[in-house]
Amino acid sequence: MRSVIRPRRSERRRPLLLGGRWDAALLSPVIVTVFVTALAFSTPREIAFSRLLPTAPALAAAMWPVLPTILLGAFCLLIMIGLSYAYTDLGTPYTAAAIIAVTLAAAYASHVRLQREETLLHVRLVADAAQKVLLRPLPRRIENVEIESLYLAAQEQARIGGDFYEAVDTPFGVRLLIGDVRGKGLSAVGTASAVINSFREAVFDEPDLRGVVHRLEVSISRHSAAFPALDLPERFATALVAEFPHGGGRVSILNCGHPPPLLVRRGEIRVVEPTTASPPLNLATLIGDQYCVDTLIFAPGDQLLLYTDGVTETRDRDGEFFPLPEWMRQQSPTAPRELLDRLHQALRHYSGGRLEDDVAVLAVRCTKSTHGQEQPV
Repeated sequence: MRSVIRPRRSERRRPLLLGGRWDAALLSPVIVTVFVTALAFSTPREIAFSRLLPTAPALAAAMWPVLPTILLGAFCLLIMIGLSYAYTDLGTPYTAAAIIAVTLAAAYASHVRLQREETLLHVRLVADAAQKVLLRPLPRRIENVEIESLYLAAQEQARIGGDFYEAVDTPFGVRLLIGDVRGKGLSAVGTASAVINSFREAVFDEPDLRGVVHRLEVSISRHSAAFPALDLPERFATALVAEFPHGGGRVSILNCGHPPPLLVRRGEIRVVEPTTASPPLNLATLIGDQYCVDTLIFAPGDQLLLYTDGVTETRDRDGEFFPLPEWMRQQSPTAPRELLDRLHQALRHYSGGRLEDDVAVLAVRCTKSTHGQEQPV
């Protein structure tokens, strides 16, 4: 059976109500009507302000439903008829005809606008559903690993883009993925989906991170061959896969051309560069498929920040990049959620509220082991 997402009635009325109150701008057609009527009655007839009455229903078409627009036009027509009793030579028939014609046109325009708003609402609902499938909400804690996420799409109306992440509890430990497809917005969503779906399957089958990345490489290669893009002769993605064994104590990282994560330990910030560079996904055939796994101590209290280049490539008005390591050193020790909230505000402030690339961030903190005993540092 085909499922159809329908907006709730409250959502259909949302353009008319803001925060449960009538927005002042929505009353502007009434204000115009009252203002023009007052001028028409209080000024000499030679000025003929009454000819401005058709502007009220025309303005209402931009923000009101069809019926209120028609009712306002009818009210303006009654006002014009009332003015004709006070001033017999106002050209009432011509103004009345103009009010009727403008009201009918405004009613049609309002109908078309509402249809487009309903279509846009459906598109947003579909985008929300797609985001929940592609970037489903991560569990806040798996075993002894606390996880928080932040995602900001460069194309705000798209809701999703080319950056992706995932966290899965597997028999081999908690495995995380974060990556960035070349490009941004909807053009990169298909590739990101192919990588994520492959990761969700491979992490349960492959005992080694190299095997997981090999599966991701095969998936993105097949996707690129099936959906060639003329504007992207070489579609690739950077990715980072991390594994936190059950019981804690360490973390294994395989970095495929991705920005290096930041390790926070006792207030010290360390940039975790890979020992040997591994190729981005879909470029192994060009530069080799040698993958290097680095293993680090990850004791209780340690925190790992995984991010895409949308963070470090955020620019200010002078074109300077966002200094993430320096910003991290200025932050006091805090929980992952609060850290990401601070980072979100910092990026918005630094960029002036205009992000040019998708942003994905994972903050991971090691808590006590499942047996309640801390691991040695």
